[in-house]
Amino acid sequence: MGPLPRTVELFYDVLSPYSWLGFEILCRYKNIWNVHLQLRPSLIAGIMKSSGNKPPALVPSKGKYLTNDIKLLGQHVQVPIRIPKDFFSVILEKGSLSAMRFLTAVNMEHPEMLEKVSRELWMRVWSRDEDITEPGSILAAAEKAGMSTEGARALLEKISTPQVKNQLKETTEAACKYGVSHS
Repeated sequence: MGPLPRTVELFYDVLSPYSWLGFEILCRYKNIWNVHLQLRPSLIAGIMKSSGNKPPALVPSKGKYLTNDIKLLGQHVQVPIRIPKDFFSVILEKGSLSAMRFLTAVNMEHPEMLEKVSRELWMRVWSRDEDITEPGSILAAAEKAGMSTEGARALLEKISTPQVKNQLKETTEAACKYGVSHS
């Protein structure tokens, strides 16, 4: 029998294309690399605020680089990633708060579904240029991931509860304590 797997925590937000690429690589190779992957939905806006960093798209040279980099990395990792048409609206105005609260609720009550639901939310925003903020959009992602309509609706009703809000806040703060910053 080989060594016990090491735990790797992945703090992520479906608003981050780089998080999606890292997510897919870790999910793909976790068994080969002998790691226990612990998915930790967190809020990138909170991480940005805590670290004092601006989103890369707001720094002109980084924004230009990001567009080409994401395309090339997506091809290399074989992830169907595309920049949304209204990039600034998706990233800066709409955000991901409801989606990340939903993923937090999934993690709290149905952690076995977290990987699939996370992937479907990434597919919506970063592959098909679809919404991830409206309740119907979140339900569609959950159902496509294999959740029942009833189960997804029940979780969606919990995204405004103090338990879910506090858990997302605590996970985001834990990421910040590790020194996570998005640049």
